[in-house]
Amino acid sequence: MATGKFFKHWPTMLLGIVVAAILLVAVFSYQLNQTESAVVTTFGRPAEVNEPGLHFRWPFPFQKIHRFDHRIRCFEGGAGKLEETMTADGQNILVGIYVNYRISNAEQFFVRLENITKAEDQLNSWMRGYKNAAFGQFRFNQVVNTDPKLMKLNEIQDQIKTRLAESCKNYGLEIVSVGVNSINVPKTISDKVFDRMISERQSVAADFLAEGERRAKEIRIEADTKRAISLADAEAKAKVIRAEGDAEAAKYYAVFKENPELAEFLRKLDSLRLIMKGRTTLVLDTNVAPFDLLKPGSEVLNSVKPAASK
Repeated sequence: MATGKFFKHWPTMLLGIVVAAILLVAVFSYQLNQTESAVVTTFGRPAEVNEPGLHFRWPFPFQKIHRFDHRIRCFEGGAGKLEETMTADGQNILVGIYVNYRISNAEQFFVRLENITKAEDQLNSWMRGYKNAAFGQFRFNQVVNTDPKLMKLNEIQDQIKTRLAESCKNYGLEIVSVGVNSINVPKTISDKVFDRMISERQSVAADFLAEGERRAKEIRIEADTKRAISLADAEAKAKVIRAEGDAEAAKYYAVFKENPELAEFLRKLDSLRLIMKGRTTLVLDTNVAPFDLLKPGSEVLNSVKPAASK
């Protein structure tokens, strides 16, 4: 009879055993992800450090699990996130920086800093000090400038990273990178900065204008020189042509000396050709040269006939 009752309630008993087993596993074990490690404390003192996987433990209050994520965190600072910093030449600027860090040693981190909140408080203090020290070693125009060759931000970032890494190495922290995410000029000196930038741009513009004027002057001088050479060549050729023409004309002048009437006749014909190029109607006195050639019995015509027959 008792055996029958046992088999009758065995599913309920089995379910209770399974639930109890699950509860025992949950109480006496824990799981860590691939990005985590854990510091196990026994009565408040660090006992062991466990890596990703399934691990067993004694339940609270005997042991407590402190989980730490090893992925990179970005921290931009807390108090004094964006504050005034003085440069080497006494200029004030507003600077904000960020730090990428991760937990490299969980046990050391837990012993020295305990948790992320306290760690970032300490990190913020270091960041402010090292930031002010680094920027204080460089002049204003090495931080704010339109010329990349004068900028020293990379050197400043490297210097802050080196000092932070040195301070954090005993706290279980690794500094991955440091960067400047904000640089502003206080309003009290912004006008002076803008005036100086405008002056620099005007100076550059003046240099370009002077270079353009110099080049234009060179082009004008070169053009004037070529023009003078061309005019001189043309004048020389003209003199040669005039000399040749005078030589040819001299031959005709010799003929005209033998018969001046013929020369006068030819001159008047040339004048008529020029005056009466097209269809022209003229009413003129035939006593006026060169139209006296058209007068019947002209003395010029009579004087030309013997020369023509000859």
